[in-house]
Amino acid sequence: MEYRETGSALYLRPGDDFDPDKIFACGQCFRWRPDGDGGYIGVAFGRALSLRREGEEILLRCSAEEFNEVWRGYFDLDRDYGAIRGRLGLDGFMREAVSFGAGLRILRQDPWETLCSFILSQCSNIPRISAMVERLCRAFGEPLSYEGSTYHAFPDPERIASLREEDLAPVRCGYRAGYVLAAARAVSSGALDLDAAGRMEPEAALSLLKALPGVGDKVASCAALFGLGMLDAFPVDVWMRRAIREHYPGGLDPRRFSPWAGLAQQYIFYYARSGGKLQLFGKG
Repeated sequence: MEYRETGSALYLRPGDDFDPDKIFACGQCFRWRPDGDGGYIGVAFGRALSLRREGEEILLRCSAEEFNEVWRGYFDLDRDYGAIRGRLGLDGFMREAVSFGAGLRILRQDPWETLCSFILSQCSNIPRISAMVERLCRAFGEPLSYEGSTYHAFPDPERIASLREEDLAPVRCGYRAGYVLAAARAVSSGALDLDAAGRMEPEAALSLLKALPGVGDKVASCAALFGLGMLDAFPVDVWMRRAIREHYPGGLDPRRFSPWAGLAQQYIFYYARSGGKLQLFGKG
């Protein structure tokens, strides 16, 4: 991905392969907010970033060093999504979903943050999940300063592991509190090594994740896809079941989309949840 640097900002020219509205509204992440001026502000890996579209370019308020250290990998900018879209349009519905979702990218998120966030996501919706994650970060995450404002990093597993369920009351996560603590203690103790899980075969990694209390197929698949970089993981929730039932009444084998089944899932999910209309962040 080519860019040009101007002062403390970078300009990307991604063409059809980077649409912030779609990236941040497709259910894969929960820490990006509209800035009230047409852009977004988010936090990842202990860094905050402001970005916005300016004509054909994407403006990122960061240095070239930080871009290459953090954001280039986070936004998966060295992968040719245009070529992948061409490979995923295997039928009429997928061609429509892929065309509608052009600009989506799979973020390479922190494995612990992703696991914890999707444990919180159970039986909820995107706005509520985002609110829980934000309360967790404000209560227990390290503060960081960015362009005159204070944000909070995602709390590390050691910090969460030291808490009791009642300490998580301000997060308002209900029954999920015990699951969050169990996951944090497994990760902080080394009983669950997320880095090692990312090097495993997908089925082995999913089995390891599902050994955690409260982690089933959907949460494990989301953690694998968005946190471990396993692009063949295929999470299925109510939106996906509805889309598959409507468009693939005989059933859908995700392996037909390998090795990018996870990206196919995101195109289907985003299209189904948006009803074929652009779904702006924070709606629905």
